[in-house]
Amino acid sequence: MNDYTRRQFLKTVGIGVASIAVSGQLFSCRKSIRKPNILFCISDDQSWLHVGAYGDRVVKTPNIDRIADNGALFTNAYCAAPSCTPSRASILTGQNIWRLEEGGNLWSTLPAKFPIYTDLLMESGYHVGFMGKGWGPGKFEPGGRTHNPAGPQKYENFSEFRKAAPEGKPWCFWFGSHDPHRGYELGSGVASGMKLKDVFVPPVFPDVPEIRSDICDYYFEIQRYDREIGEILQIIEKTNQFDNTMVVITSDNGMPFPRCKPNLYDLSTRMPLVISWANQIPGGRVIDDLISLTDLAPTFLETAGLDIPQEMTGNSLFELLISNKSGILDPNRDNVFTARERHGGSAREGCLGYPARAIRTREFLYIRNYNPERWPAGDPDRFWDMDGAPTKVYMIKHRDDPDVEYLFNLAFGKRPAEELYELKNDPYQMNNVADNPEFATIKKDISMRLTEYLKKTGDPRALGKKPKWDDYPYYGAY
Repeated sequence: MNDYTRRQFLKTVGIGVASIAVSGQLFSCRKSIRKPNILFCISDDQSWLHVGAYGDRVVKTPNIDRIADNGALFTNAYCAAPSCTPSRASILTGQNIWRLEEGGNLWSTLPAKFPIYTDLLMESGYHVGFMGKGWGPGKFEPGGRTHNPAGPQKYENFSEFRKAAPEGKPWCFWFGSHDPHRGYELGSGVASGMKLKDVFVPPVFPDVPEIRSDICDYYFEIQRYDREIGEILQIIEKTNQFDNTMVVITSDNGMPFPRCKPNLYDLSTRMPLVISWANQIPGGRVIDDLISLTDLAPTFLETAGLDIPQEMTGNSLFELLISNKSGILDPNRDNVFTARERHGGSAREGCLGYPARAIRTREFLYIRNYNPERWPAGDPDRFWDMDGAPTKVYMIKHRDDPDVEYLFNLAFGKRPAEELYELKNDPYQMNNVADNPEFATIKKDISMRLTEYLKKTGDPRALGKKPKWDDYPYYGAY
């Protein structure tokens, strides 16, 4: 029974959340530790591969790598949605995006009826603030909120935030980098010293110099994100706050390249995630459990000694973090769920989205596309549900070339109602086996698992209700 199911059960039988049974070790540890500061760092459009600690040999991320060395590196962390606004909403609320009404769309709002960890921490005595990109893009006012969900006040920098924090009071800070979101300075990566020959090109892209250079430009911005993290960490250390600061570093969704953001494949949903807390989280560990970024909100609340709201579908990572083990720590964490609704407002005629749901296990990725008649990358020939980029331009220009045609169709072409990928032999999800008779039983089983979870967590699409995501206001430019 996971945390969400257990909370629902306890609610049914009339037992409060404070009565949730936890192991003696966990209960004792949580109650005895002083409330930590929480530094949450989130990049904008970065896939899990592109950090030194994950093995990339071109991008240089010494500060992220250091946090990984001092804490835990998660190899199977997934965002709830491969799109900025809903992904950030899911992190703040600890809930799947289909439960968040307008919050499931890009350029939307986040209704105030959904509790968020930043407010709950602030109510418990934390000093809370943010810099850079908080929740969004969108408008928080139509949802009934008085400030950006990332914090009640936006600061120019971390130093300003620390000066405003009362002495002796725990703090929670959201650093939202705008990197590596496009646009990029063309050639900046190579100009910084990166070598095209050293770049790993995911097989979903043509392997040509133009795309290798585009990847280097993307790396260049990741390195800037890492430097900014380093500047914040330096201030924390100088003020003797590091030992009691939980540091969490991740991204909102994957790289802004074709067949990546805002799709449900690993290059768009699998996130870097490293977490450290000196003297509390044993360092140098690699955790392979499948986890969702919806797990962060309940983790922050539990770490602060607070009750986890019954609405949260995420499961706290606290027990994994205080363990001294690596590998798979909780066999029950064997799947994650991701979703997509409306991304760009001008991508399709009528401001239509491309709704989809997915379940990711260790062995398979299954995707259900609700409107396969629509174009996943946006209507031709603009394909505006995909960021403009040299890689996109190259693939469109060379779409009829024998070496590019198949990859172009994977990224831009229409998709069937069901997709199934065997990950051991197809790690980049390029060979859909949904119609292969050999996988019929597996497809049936995994499809049922997805449906059961969607129903249990109240997805209108699974409950036969009329979805509203295409009708919600879009607050961006058309």
